[in-house]
Amino acid sequence: MGARDLIGDWHHTVRSARGWRRRGLAFAAGALSNLALAPFFFAPILFLTLPVLVWLIDDAAAHPGGRREAARAAGGAGWWFGLGYFLFGLFWIGEAFLVESEKFGWLLPLAVSAMPAGLALFWAGAAAGAATVWRPGVGRLLVLALFLGAAEWLRGHILTGFPWNVLGYALTWPLVLMQSASLLGIYGLTLIAVPVFSAPLVLTAEASRGRLRRRAGLKALAITGVPLALLAAYGTAWLATAPAGTVEGVRIRIVQPSVAQRDKWQPEKQAAIFQDHIALSERDASGRRDDLAGITHVIWPEAAMPFLPLEHPEALAAIGEMLPDGAFLLTGALRREGAGSGGLAGRPERAYNSLMAFDGAGALEAVYDKTHLVPFGEYLPWQGALEAIGLEQLTRRRGGFSVGVTPRPVLAVPGLPPVGGLICYEAVFPGVGAQSARRPGLFVNVTNDGWFGDTTGPRQHFHQARVRAVEEGVPLVRAANNGISAVVDSSGRALVMLGMNERGSVDSHLPAARTFSPYAVLGDSVFLLLGLVFASIVYIVGRRNAVPRAKDVLR
Repeated sequence: MGARDLIGDWHHTVRSARGWRRRGLAFAAGALSNLALAPFFFAPILFLTLPVLVWLIDDAAAHPGGRREAARAAGGAGWWFGLGYFLFGLFWIGEAFLVESEKFGWLLPLAVSAMPAGLALFWAGAAAGAATVWRPGVGRLLVLALFLGAAEWLRGHILTGFPWNVLGYALTWPLVLMQSASLLGIYGLTLIAVPVFSAPLVLTAEASRGRLRRRAGLKALAITGVPLALLAAYGTAWLATAPAGTVEGVRIRIVQPSVAQRDKWQPEKQAAIFQDHIALSERDASGRRDDLAGITHVIWPEAAMPFLPLEHPEALAAIGEMLPDGAFLLTGALRREGAGSGGLAGRPERAYNSLMAFDGAGALEAVYDKTHLVPFGEYLPWQGALEAIGLEQLTRRRGGFSVGVTPRPVLAVPGLPPVGGLICYEAVFPGVGAQSARRPGLFVNVTNDGWFGDTTGPRQHFHQARVRAVEEGVPLVRAANNGISAVVDSSGRALVMLGMNERGSVDSHLPAARTFSPYAVLGDSVFLLLGLVFASIVYIVGRRNAVPRAKDVLR
């Protein structure tokens, strides 16, 4: 039995599946699709899994009950595919509920299943929408790309958005392919990914005879090989134009303390954790104490100080004592305004998850307050009602955190280019440069992935942060509590790095930013333009197929 016979049998197996067998195939294909993403980067798996979704929609579109029943059947297949994709891609979320298992452990099964089930609705909507305009032929691959691309974009925006593991990340490895994010963005790459990975098997399965098989092979080459070659060519050219210099007079030290999340907020350990950050800052990567000689900027992770530093003068004094003259500390920290914090009388207290810059005297130089808060982690939807029945977010702060101002302020820190702050999962949101008051010349990403253990989650997080650097053409300095900390250049290369659960510090010069990035200027308008091109092709192909050929009329 040849390869084409195997493909034909696989096609028949998927199209003929019913009931739980059909759902299981969709679920398994979605789950396996995660191998295309970080940290596995085995994108070829999508050549096997995306055709399953196409064939399931093929079968749904042929439903004798008309378009409504076809959309329902396709939506069901899309939901099961999405459930597998998100359940296996986001299982690590459950780790956060084990940090204080006696308090939150009972929520783990609900969190691990409910969130993927909800996110799968976007893929269900995409499949259902595609089924309503589904037609035989290669055009249907572009239809699926349009609907799935739109669904992924909506997933990144609705209810503050959650654009984690967008399908386009499958085309961001190796490094040469990652460069296309600087032109197309991650949503544009999603449009490309669907036909590129689904065409070979889908077209081969449809070709039953020798001549048709040769034509199918040529079509697959055009739809798969040409785009991949163009992406690689663009990436090669873009890498060749990468700036080679560094920012003069800047030397950075990143501190990764690897504090156990369960210990982080215990009052009796707060002083020791703070002193540990200072001790690590005063030592180089080899552990030798150098008292920050030659270092201009120290970077600590998210909420590095497990207290409110602006309300602890002794902590600010210790920071000033640690820093040499002319040096600065950039650190994640919490702050509050209003009642009990020295703010305006009668004003409700507000708490912020912030990125702060301190000078050599321990004085606050600049501050950025997080604008994308984590649902159920930093705030509760319907906060008042849920707190009234005893629920609280994982941070266990009544009232949750408040949202910072928009457009996002760009921090002015002496010695550094304009700094764009990215706190925790803000680094997974495309277009962060466009959301800023002006274009940053550097991203500082502080995070605490200690919530999620030694799983795929922190590794996915780091890769997506690297892609933001490529999209915007801006270097990224990342400090994480327990990994992964790194200095990433504007091409997505990690110049220095501290891996998962490593403890210590690492020093680096600051790579220069690009003067221009297409995505930084055009944003998702490229995604929209590419979508219009796809829609136009689908329309033209549909019109051409609708016109009877002369030999068919005479027949």
